[in-house]
Amino acid sequence: MLKKAISQAKLREWQLEINDISAEFHLAIIFYQFNAENSFEAICTSHSIDKKTQLLHEASLLKLVAQHHSEKSAKQDTLIFHQLLRSPQGHIIGVISFSAKNIESSQVPLFQPLTIIQTRIANMLSNAIRYQINDLDVDAKGSVLLDINLQSFIDAFDEHIWVKDTLGQYVVCNKSVELAWQKTKQQIVGKTDIELFDQRTADEFLEGDNLAINAGKTVVVSECQEVDIDFNKVWIETIKSPIRNAQGDLSGVIGMTRNIAKHKEAEEQLVLAANVFQNAVEGVVITDREGNITEINQAFTDITGYSREEVLGQNPRMLNSGRHPKIFFERLWNTLLVQGKWHGEIWNRRKHGAIFPQSITISAVYDKLNFIQYYVAVFADISAQKQNEEKLKNLAYFDPLTQLPNRMQFMSLLEQEVNHAHRAKKQLAIIFLDIDFFKQINDSLGHMIGDEILIELAKRLSYALSDFDVLSRLSGDEFSVMIPSIMGTDSVTLSVDRIRSVFERPFILDNSQSVRLTASMGIAIYPSDGDDQDSLLRNADAAMHRAKLNGRNNYAFYTESMTKQAVVQLKLQTALHQALVNKDFYLVYQPKLTLSDLTPCGFEALIRWSDPVLGNIPPGEFIPLAEKIGLIWDIGLWVLKTACIQGVEWLTQGKTFERISVNVASLQLQRNDFVDKVRSILLETGLPAKHLELEVTESCMMQDPDAIIRDLKLLGAMGIALSIDDFGTGYSSLNYIKKLPIDKLKIDQSFVRDIPHDPNNTAIAKAVIALGHALNLQIIAEGVETAEQADFLRLHGCDLVQGYLFSKPRLPEELNDFLPVFTQNKTI
Repeated sequence: MLKKAISQAKLREWQLEINDISAEFHLAIIFYQFNAENSFEAICTSHSIDKKTQLLHEASLLKLVAQHHSEKSAKQDTLIFHQLLRSPQGHIIGVISFSAKNIESSQVPLFQPLTIIQTRIANMLSNAIRYQINDLDVDAKGSVLLDINLQSFIDAFDEHIWVKDTLGQYVVCNKSVELAWQKTKQQIVGKTDIELFDQRTADEFLEGDNLAINAGKTVVVSECQEVDIDFNKVWIETIKSPIRNAQGDLSGVIGMTRNIAKHKEAEEQLVLAANVFQNAVEGVVITDREGNITEINQAFTDITGYSREEVLGQNPRMLNSGRHPKIFFERLWNTLLVQGKWHGEIWNRRKHGAIFPQSITISAVYDKLNFIQYYVAVFADISAQKQNEEKLKNLAYFDPLTQLPNRMQFMSLLEQEVNHAHRAKKQLAIIFLDIDFFKQINDSLGHMIGDEILIELAKRLSYALSDFDVLSRLSGDEFSVMIPSIMGTDSVTLSVDRIRSVFERPFILDNSQSVRLTASMGIAIYPSDGDDQDSLLRNADAAMHRAKLNGRNNYAFYTESMTKQAVVQLKLQTALHQALVNKDFYLVYQPKLTLSDLTPCGFEALIRWSDPVLGNIPPGEFIPLAEKIGLIWDIGLWVLKTACIQGVEWLTQGKTFERISVNVASLQLQRNDFVDKVRSILLETGLPAKHLELEVTESCMMQDPDAIIRDLKLLGAMGIALSIDDFGTGYSSLNYIKKLPIDKLKIDQSFVRDIPHDPNNTAIAKAVIALGHALNLQIIAEGVETAEQADFLRLHGCDLVQGYLFSKPRLPEELNDFLPVFTQNKTI
């Protein structure tokens, strides 16, 4: 009984040591003992070991027991070593399972060598040999002997591992030692250093032994550069540790030598990086994953005025200038978390309170598990650059009195917008504004008072207009306003009303005198009233003079037809509000065909509106109006649901088609719940996602492109096909196109219309086809009306077509020619 108690106490001591090692180094170490039924029970488990790691060990152990041999395997980046424990009769009665996987890698010190851990394990195993855990009491199943094969354990390592006794004689060494010393184990074991090496080397080895013995713990006894057996220069580190018996007496020394060349290289890189870090001209700040500052360089202090001691542990928000809105930082963090990097300009605050602009790049640093570990920001003070830019800009392009854009700047911006409107087939408006009787104010009150009024007027007008409108002072008392991307004349009249409201309040002068003003305005619309910036401004000026002739304090469009059109738009808007309720909308479907063999491959759903009073209204008229007055969301969902219902009806009838494509407006994509709405409509109607395609326009990328890309990826993951509609007519950006999960590019009919005769459209069509194929996208051309156009597109590799040459948009019951019936061969 005493013998059993002593053995069990030694076993418990051994188990506690295993737990200490695993807790210290965050390793997985498991000891299993097998019973008569050949199952095993975990006697000792590691610190924080999870179920997944246990299952990994158990699966490997089952294979081990079946093969009756030791195993070293690499699974899921985990190195597993198994050592069998056998009884005197040779039966497997237990196993040690050692896993070199870091469970909490983020807590392991930098450059901690794994081999130190292994050396600690080897020490533990040598203690286990010393304890001779072979005296467990004889139970009903017979006596047990734990025969731990230390040799198999140390032979598994590339490091040189050896053990000496108290006489300095080698008692154990691994295969790596034999290879490095070019001696067999028989030539090494039983010999001393003096018998194996020259006097100088032997003295160095003995000095290392004494160093470890005197220290009473594991120590690094040497670190030097040597030449290996392949004549390569390597850095070598030797570690030694004393071995003591149960009474505490010295039993020997265990040693290990390893190649630390990579660690040395890393140390040198760290020194170099530290020098670069501290001597960089740009400011550098490092934060942890919570955003707390962990390090800065000297340039940070020079730029901000804060010392290292003042900012460590603080959040960079301490530099916040308050100049940026909350949405700015939300977008910054969204980009940083999604893309891992953000670059831009930020205004921050120095220690003494002054704000200044930075050009800054923020990068996320990831650990091996791809979790963010740090953030690094590198920034430069661009105050001088900004000041110089601002001075030059003000001198060349701004009115010195009101700080509004001058005529030169206005005409330049107008030219850009005209070019964009031409490409995008959009309208824009110019309002020419002249203050009524302003000359009398200058003559009676003086030019200084007149300038004071003009400054106040510029402020009021800037406040009244939207951020997208461009206000300028042309000369004297003449101002101009450019309104880009108008949705019709009624949107222009809204801007005019806002401008007129500016003049409702009197202008209070320094002497408390008040002056009331009015203005006459002329309006010109691109492209109907001019196709370039000069003609537009000239015609708006002419319309302004006509407004003056009509009584001043008035406004006029350049043509009489514009006033009549405004009335028509009001009637159309009223009818559109009732169209959904009255079910005045319906869908038609235009077939799409594979160009190579003209086989049907799907349909595009197109909305039509038949009003009982106004008649048939073209989509080009009512869809932009629906976007402007906020009805496009409801109309878009109706189109999507109706098309899905029609698709289910065809499938139920046994008719086959690839996909029904539905156009999606930019305003629909900007809704946060768009993806959820599409998913719910598919579930409600029962249409499989593989039969649906959504066509989006390039303009959808103008607002929050990262969010749009995310939503499109979600739609694509559902199995919905995606295509870019009217490619080349909007803000084409290859940077975004390559990120989009799209399947097709659609060549707009404006480019197809004049091919192959128009060299510009021909070149554009060929370029879009080449670009799409380079991105592994299918190309579809719309608006194909002639065989000559089809032949050209076929010749240059266009994949799909649709247009009046093949079929006009039809009602569902008129599409049987394009809906083959599914047939299935049956075997009797």
